[in-house]
Amino acid sequence: MFFRQHEAAFRRASRLSSRRDFLGHLGSGMGIIGLAGLLGQADATDLGAGASLLTKRPHFTPRAKRVIQLFMPGGPSQVDTFDYKPQLAKHAGKRPELVDRKSLRNTKNGLMPSPFGFQQYGQSGKWVSDIFPKVANCVDDISFIHSMHTDIPEHAGAMMMMNVGALQPNRPSLGSWLVYGLGTENQNLPGFVAMSPRAQPRCTLANWGNAFLPGVYAGSYVNIAEMKPDAVMRDLKNRKLSTGDQRHQLDLLAQLNQKHLSRMERDQDLEAGIAAMEMAFRMQFSVPEVFDISRESQATRDLYGESEFAKGCLLARRLIEQGVRVVQLSLSIDGYDIAWDTGHENIVDGHAKLAKACDQGIAALIYDLKARGLFEDTLLVWGGEFGRAPTSEGAKGRDHDHYGYTNWLAGGGVKAGFSYGATDEFGCAAVEDRVHVHDLHATILHLMGLDHEKLTYRYSGRDYRLTDVSGNVVRGILS
Repeated sequence: MFFRQHEAAFRRASRLSSRRDFLGHLGSGMGIIGLAGLLGQADATDLGAGASLLTKRPHFTPRAKRVIQLFMPGGPSQVDTFDYKPQLAKHAGKRPELVDRKSLRNTKNGLMPSPFGFQQYGQSGKWVSDIFPKVANCVDDISFIHSMHTDIPEHAGAMMMMNVGALQPNRPSLGSWLVYGLGTENQNLPGFVAMSPRAQPRCTLANWGNAFLPGVYAGSYVNIAEMKPDAVMRDLKNRKLSTGDQRHQLDLLAQLNQKHLSRMERDQDLEAGIAAMEMAFRMQFSVPEVFDISRESQATRDLYGESEFAKGCLLARRLIEQGVRVVQLSLSIDGYDIAWDTGHENIVDGHAKLAKACDQGIAALIYDLKARGLFEDTLLVWGGEFGRAPTSEGAKGRDHDHYGYTNWLAGGGVKAGFSYGATDEFGCAAVEDRVHVHDLHATILHLMGLDHEKLTYRYSGRDYRLTDVSGNVVRGILS
């Protein structure tokens, strides 16, 4: 009976020489989806009735509908970017007691002034380093948090804290929690897309992984070193089968999988696999358009500039415009996964080069979102996993500093032209209105209409949440 119902599909399948060939040809249009993430990097658990990408109702009225995270792995120096500390020049070479109390790893060198000039910008009179001249012209749209702090000054652990809310890569990422809580507005694209040019940030897929959440909430990673759609997402098209044949085969395979699933009762990996193949099939038609930036006007492409990161900013705008809920864009340069960590050896050349790679794209993104009416309900989040010490490391470098650093937010629901919190006079540690990473996450969820204490998932006998057992909404930056 089953064969007669699907005789045509079986005949199409019989053109292939074996079951391996059948699956291989079927899969050749699905390499784009990041199946390693979607096929269940998690232990089996209850999928629940809500394990889908359909749009879900938030806990309360949101201020933002989508998030673009501009991730700066490696630790940009707060005192060389957005946290102006003139006292560093006055006390250059000295080792104040304040610095010693914080037990910075470099225990012998004194304070080092910023090698960059600072100027005031906008009606807010915000001091910004000369290495960010274009972002400086946007300060009246930005809410700076100068009192960030995190748990440890080590890259992998601090990145996990920033992106998953824990020191180990065994929890769902921020983007996965957001898609779990809200779904997405375009069923032909992933709810969460992570991008970087060339190098993935350290800890790689954990930064956008689903962990124990159902596989449909995993982020899909895209390398944007090459900007042609067929290079950005390889194996996008099935070269051997028509769309109709693929659809027949996918329907047949789905029915077989569903029969198997009914016998298994619950199988998260199989559920995720079915969802992945369906999504991959639909993405064949939506991805070429959204990733083809040649469709943009020359004026728009000129606005963003030619750097790989700038093109990523343009792609981020195109993705959220098409309904993608979360985009994480990480800065990498010269294939280095923790780009800003060049600050150890040379703040002067390293930070200047990195800022140049991202400055124009970030400013263009803010301008473009405003021009298109998307800024008010899109939340931009900029920052790394920690900052850098105000003391010197060698002649030109700075070591890590997790006691006090700067992140900034812009757009959906935050105050514009505003600075919150403060570090001490040397930029060593947060001393006023301190903000932990858990607080930042609670605030992001709040702006998206989610209560961080209610957005939970039961796994292994307990309820987990992004903010663990901590976190307070930073209400002082809310507009």
